[in-house]
Amino acid sequence: MWKFQTFAKILRMKKEFITGASSGIGNALALAYAKRGVTIGLTARREEILHEVAQACKELGGIPFVYQLDVRDAEKCKSVADQFMADAGGIDIAIANAGIGGDDGLYTGSSDQINMILNTNILGVTNTLMPFIPALKAQHSGALVCISSVASFMPLPFHGGYAASKIAIRMIFDSWRPTLQKYKIKTVSICPGFVDTPIVVGPARRFPMKSAEDAAEQFIKVIDLGYSTYIYPWPYRILILIVQLTPERLYNWLIKKMFGKPIT
Repeated sequence: MWKFQTFAKILRMKKEFITGASSGIGNALALAYAKRGVTIGLTARREEILHEVAQACKELGGIPFVYQLDVRDAEKCKSVADQFMADAGGIDIAIANAGIGGDDGLYTGSSDQINMILNTNILGVTNTLMPFIPALKAQHSGALVCISSVASFMPLPFHGGYAASKIAIRMIFDSWRPTLQKYKIKTVSICPGFVDTPIVVGPARRFPMKSAEDAAEQFIKVIDLGYSTYIYPWPYRILILIVQLTPERLYNWLIKKMFGKPIT
């Protein structure tokens, strides 16, 4: 009886799937959703840390499922997505949060570093989300979420791969949105500025930052509201407008002054 009641409860709850849940924004989203008593699929490469996150989610009232996953592996992404939908009884929100930063390795003579960023941050998103689309289409509800960046609006020196990857996933979502809307599937691109997470390093840490916990709470609100593109926090919307209106030479000079060497 207890197992039946537990399974029935899972079926009634929202089912959220989050990649990169072991740290940063992904971890904060997992804990914030757990407080709302949802079923959560937690994925990351570091399985031992995921079990710690899962325990914290349980203590907050969530029902977590843990899956070790490298989002660059398309076949594994498909099998994990299928397993989560079987474990949780479906899918409501899939969040492609996993990503990496770093500079392009511009002077190394090798494309390995920039290719890893592009592969993880672009193909990792499509690998994560596309297995869920048939189920969302069939049920005529749900949401796909990608964590882009304000860097997709304003390039930074030595970080062309990172900026390009964030532009790419935002454009993919802009392209998917008109088609998926008729199936009542939300497509939400979230573009954070500097949030206090391990991915923000070097000179970037001189800038004011929001906590990952505050960011997660705001992101959940905009996902529920079905925003298309959300820039966080709001002052970055003004900054992006200023950047777009600034002459290229002046912008390049200012950026060089602030970020004159690779941010590693």
